[in-house]
Amino acid sequence: MDAFFASVEQRDRPELRGRPVVVGSPPDRRGVVCAASYEARTFGVRSAMPSRTAARLCPDAEFIRPRMDRYRDESLRIMALMAETGAVLQQVSVDEAYLELAAPPAAPVTGPDPDAALLRALPIARALQARILKERGLSASIGIASNKLLAKLASDFQKPRGLTLIPERDKVAFLRPLPVRALHGVGEVTSKALANAGIHTVGDLQDHPGDLRPLVGSWGPTLRRFALGDDDRPLELGDDIKSISSENTFERDTEDRAILRQCLREQAEEISAKLERRRLSAGTVQVKVRYGDFTTLTRQFSRDEPVVAARDIYRMACWLLARHRLVHRPLRLLGVGVSGLHESRLRQLTWW
Repeated sequence: MDAFFASVEQRDRPELRGRPVVVGSPPDRRGVVCAASYEARTFGVRSAMPSRTAARLCPDAEFIRPRMDRYRDESLRIMALMAETGAVLQQVSVDEAYLELAAPPAAPVTGPDPDAALLRALPIARALQARILKERGLSASIGIASNKLLAKLASDFQKPRGLTLIPERDKVAFLRPLPVRALHGVGEVTSKALANAGIHTVGDLQDHPGDLRPLVGSWGPTLRRFALGDDDRPLELGDDIKSISSENTFERDTEDRAILRQCLREQAEEISAKLERRRLSAGTVQVKVRYGDFTTLTRQFSRDEPVVAARDIYRMACWLLARHRLVHRPLRLLGVGVSGLHESRLRQLTWW
C-alpha cells in the first residue's frame, strides 16, 4: 500500500487531501513518525524520524495520532480482496503481502518463454489495483516478477500507484544501478563492509570477480545469487508467531506508580486480546524498561501453566518489576511481552 496510514487519514478526512500529513507523535512531545504522506515526503520526512525533526523539515505538516485499530481493520479488508484473486497469500505486514499465482493446468512446465507466466499475472494485478482503489479508496503499488526478491523491488520502483513487471531476461540489468542496500538482508553493517571493498551498487556485486565470503561471511554465495536476481525463498504460509509485545514511551520520564500500573494494565489487555484472537497462550512473560540515559533492561519469568488472561499477564509484569527493583528511577519506556506461545484451544483457521 502507498503511504498506508497517511493515505487512510487523507481518505477519511477530505480536508487533508493534497496536504502534508504525518502520522505519529505530536512534534511537541517525545516520539517518532509512523508514516508520512507523499506530500510530506517531498520535504524529507520519513518514518521512524523524530517528530520534532519532521516538524522542522515540514512546518506546515498536519500531525495525526495513529489509529491502529482503524488501520488493522482496513488491512483485513484489503487482504480479503487479495485472497479473492485465488492466489496463495503471505501477509508480510499490515500493508504488504506476497501473492503467488499458480500456472494454469494446461500450461507446460517448461517452455520457450520464461516470462509467459509473468504476463498472465499482469491483468490480475491491474484488476486488483483498480478494485482496491474503487472499493477502499486507497492506492497500491504492485511488482510482478519470478521471485520474492524481485517482486518486492518492483513494488517499490514506481510508487505511488506503480505497476512494474521485471522480465526474467531483464532482471540483471534492472538490478545493476541499485544500491547494495536495496537487496534483501543487506543492512548497515554489510553495506559498510562492501563499501570498504569498493562495492556500492548491485552492478559492483555482479562484477566482483572474487569470493564474497571474506567480506560478508557464509552469506556470500546467497548475496551473489541475489545480485543476479535469483531467489528461491518460498512463501511463508505458517502462522508461527514467536512473541507478542507492547511498549509505551512516556512524554516525560516517570516513576509514578499509578501511571506505570495503568500502562501495564493497558499493555496486558492488548497482549491478551491478541493471544485470544490467535487461540494462543504464553509460557513466558517479560518486562522491558528504559531509563532517561537510554539504558535498557529486560527481565522475564517462565511458568508451567501458560497465561492468556490480561490480569495474569499484568500480575506477572508487576511482580517482575518489583522482584528486580527496576523502578528505582524514572522510566522513559515501559513494555511487556510474552513468548513461549502454544495453542490454547483448537487453532483458529485464517486465510492470511
